[in-house]
Amino acid sequence: MADAHALALDRAVVVIGAGTMGAGIAEVAAVAGHRVYLCDTSEAALDRGRAQIRASLDRRVAKGKASAEDAASAFARVIAAGPSAPLQGVGLVIEAIVENLDIKVAALTEMARRVDDDAILSTNTSSLSVTALAARLPAPERVAGLHFFNPATILPLVEVVRGHATDPALVETLVATARAWKKTPVMCQSTPGFIVNRVARPFYGEALRLLLEQQATPETVDAVMRECGGFRMGPCELMDLIGHDVNFAVTRSVWQAFFHDPRYQPSLVQQQLVDAGWLGRKSGRGFYDYRDDAPRPDVHDLQGPAPARVRIEGALGPAQGLVALLEQAGLNVEKTEGAGLLRVDGVALALTDGRSAGARSQALGEPVVLFDLALDYAASKRIALSVAEGTPADVIAQAAGLFTALGKQVSLLGDAAGLAVSRTVAMLVNEAADAVQQGIASEADIDAAMTGGVNYPIGPLAWGRRVGLDYVAAVLTHLSQGYGEDRYRVSPWLQARVREVSHG
Repeated sequence: MADAHALALDRAVVVIGAGTMGAGIAEVAAVAGHRVYLCDTSEAALDRGRAQIRASLDRRVAKGKASAEDAASAFARVIAAGPSAPLQGVGLVIEAIVENLDIKVAALTEMARRVDDDAILSTNTSSLSVTALAARLPAPERVAGLHFFNPATILPLVEVVRGHATDPALVETLVATARAWKKTPVMCQSTPGFIVNRVARPFYGEALRLLLEQQATPETVDAVMRECGGFRMGPCELMDLIGHDVNFAVTRSVWQAFFHDPRYQPSLVQQQLVDAGWLGRKSGRGFYDYRDDAPRPDVHDLQGPAPARVRIEGALGPAQGLVALLEQAGLNVEKTEGAGLLRVDGVALALTDGRSAGARSQALGEPVVLFDLALDYAASKRIALSVAEGTPADVIAQAAGLFTALGKQVSLLGDAAGLAVSRTVAMLVNEAADAVQQGIASEADIDAAMTGGVNYPIGPLAWGRRVGLDYVAAVLTHLSQGYGEDRYRVSPWLQARVREVSHG
């Protein structure tokens, strides 16, 4: 969609709510060249909002991202507007107040009376139904979601959310406007969690399940997801940063909105943290202790002897990148036909396929050490292993020795089906696939949303295609069989893509 459809610069923007998010959005619009009315019922809030904008613009100047003249002009375009202030030439209203449907409806209903009849009414809600909100306003076809991510001045993503009655031309205008504001817009239907807050649920949910089952500690899960999976933050430290009260509330909201679908089921682990008041960084304790002088727990690393002989039996699938690493390390490597295993001085190692190490060992008739999926085996600093209960210590050491010889740190999980990265990535791919299947958003927009909104190293669907959608489906199928739960059902979209590949 061309920028020709963007909101004209001579049309003003109203931002309702002078809090952190509202002030950030107001700054974005002002920097883009619009006159901005920053509205709030509290004069003190307006003062704080303008002070936040002034400080942010000063930082832009200090970093060389804006001239002093441009910053001053942008700040001059932000007008503090109380409840009775006149509003002229308004083309877009962006509501950014408390996540309460009744309060949002009241604020937008009042604002609709104060602005021109052709002004677009939008909400920055992250969890409420745009369709339900629009239905209670005078002209639902003029209403859409315009969901910025905090901090709005830095994060590029904007979810443009169309309600059931939203005029398609209005969506085009908002997409083009977001682009003109140097943002990355993605389009989606009004659905619980939109794109990001829906597709991201497994990133938290699978980590919480590993903790519930006592298969790993928070510090181990975080280290594996960062240093093997390539995520900027691990799920436990990210939940601590977001706040467990906030993260738990979003999870419950999505779960309830999907009529208690087990894929979104909240965790007792997080419930206990909320009940204890251990909300994360803001309360001083969460998964980690942030109080003064509190030590950060160490991640226990395994060590093992360098292997004398390595045999690659068949193709390693998504772990094929290990072959070059083994050869570069100068190890004694032999290649044979086989079922996709590594043998290290006789010990069998296999990439996880969603089965537990116990199940794989039983199927093979010998102990099998499982290793986790990596975003990039060459670049990863860590690998996770899993073994069946009772596996001899020397078997574990030999497996660890292979990866330490490749320069990796090694973490041992319990006998966790799918380990950490593999099960999480499979569920992220599956959730994204269902969103495509249900027409919530396009494949490209979903991947853009997850990289631009929550800094994933690669979009989930692109990740699925990289490792092979058949591999993803196999991991989910084995998880479903092992747990006996509908939580791990394979998306129809994913099943169809696998069939297409298998039939050439």
